[in-house]
Amino acid sequence: MAICTVYTTQSLNSTCSVSKPAKPQLGFHQKQVVFFTKSRRRSGMSSCGSSVITCSAGEQRTVVIGLAADSGCGKSTFMRRLTSVFGGAAEPPRGGNPDSNTLISDTTTVICLDDYHSLDRTGRKEKGVTALDPRANDFDLMYEQVKAIKDGIAVEKPIYNHVTGLLDPPETIKPPKILVIEGLHPMYDARVRDLLDFSIYLDISNEVKFAWKIQRDMAERGHSLESIKASIEARKPDFDAYIDPQKQYADAVIEVLPTQLIPDDNEGKVLRVRLIMKEGVTYFSPVYLFDEGSTISWIPCGRKLTCSYPGINFSYGPDTYYGHEVSVLEMDGQFDRLDELIYVESHLSNISTKFYGEITQQLLKHSDFPGSNNGTGLFQTIVGLKIRDLFEQIVASRAATPLEATKA
Repeated sequence: MAICTVYTTQSLNSTCSVSKPAKPQLGFHQKQVVFFTKSRRRSGMSSCGSSVITCSAGEQRTVVIGLAADSGCGKSTFMRRLTSVFGGAAEPPRGGNPDSNTLISDTTTVICLDDYHSLDRTGRKEKGVTALDPRANDFDLMYEQVKAIKDGIAVEKPIYNHVTGLLDPPETIKPPKILVIEGLHPMYDARVRDLLDFSIYLDISNEVKFAWKIQRDMAERGHSLESIKASIEARKPDFDAYIDPQKQYADAVIEVLPTQLIPDDNEGKVLRVRLIMKEGVTYFSPVYLFDEGSTISWIPCGRKLTCSYPGINFSYGPDTYYGHEVSVLEMDGQFDRLDELIYVESHLSNISTKFYGEITQQLLKHSDFPGSNNGTGLFQTIVGLKIRDLFEQIVASRAATPLEATKA
């Protein structure tokens, strides 16, 4: 949307001109056109009035979302759900490095913060540090480049090659409408943290994380069970020191735990998932079940929602989390039929859907994604819808600001 501001001035100078384009701001040129009119007063003196019309496309600063989690905790699946909410398939940069970690869609660009490793795999081994250690990452460059993108400036971002373990030549990242930075450290550095418009932390319990990591690293990356166990043990001290503390800064936390519906469950197939939503976040209203602010425990009707043993249980209520007031929505169990999820969706409020049944539609659309039949898929989808709503509110607020200024 173009925004035009008109200023009127009076001048005794008879020189008339059109100003040059102003310095480009955030990828958009702003032009000022000055119109002069001559008139002759009764006293015989000539005067020249001018109107300055400034037109721009509005303040189109990139909205920045941060997603933090340990390796193997579902970041890639969450990214696919998020980009699907905005529409358009997320793909690697065309014609670029085939091993690029970046995903680009019509609205979003997702960059992996592993690209800011300052040490390659060999270098980390020589120095005896893991990728989780801040000493193995370039936070100065991370901050400078995220800030530049947010301000509408393209950057030459490095690439960490997960296949070779080497640092590849950089790739050009142009400012998108929404930039998602995902990885180990999006909230570790206070400078980067302050650039985020919204932040999410995926908090996976040790039991669940181990099962997921085995499935991913053995099936997709060809790692042995022994190497996965050794990797987890080697990473745990650094995870506890540098990664886990970031969840205190997150606006939303998706916490994945073993079920409480099956006593002493060791299989990890049924999950208890909690969506922890910070109160008082600008442009974000927490989701609630039945009655906002109440404490609710709900076992859905078996005639309306098919679910085999051990069933499904929902709960909702206020709580505190690292000293912050939060609302917590919890689901324990899993769905047998995703098309019946509409029954649950109809009892949730503040879900930021565009139409009735959008959550159900999204989960059916991606039924093959991990977690689509439990709380991980449900809550990842809800957070994606909330981020879309937050983005639209930010854009509307920025568009309204110049208009209010002209009225003043």
